[in-house]
Amino acid sequence: MSSEVEREELVRLVTYLMSGDGTDEEQDTALRELVAQVLHPRVSNLIFWPNHEGFDHDLTPHEVVDIALAYRPIEI
Repeated sequence: MSSEVEREELVRLVTYLMSGDGTDEEQDTALRELVAQVLHPRVSNLIFWPNHEGFDHDLTPHEVVDIALAYRPIEI
């Protein structure tokens, strides 16, 4: 799978999560799938509480994915 296809799948997941569509179980499954695919430890904050991550506006699905994919943990 190409990185562009993977990125678009992540955008699809984030869009779905932001929509609130589906059952709680379906939303939980989508969030677990997203968390498993990115390194950002607080990706759910980017979606649901961007102000906790220092943003003063709601992020778009593309912004969430770009930030999550750009995250790199600090190596000690």
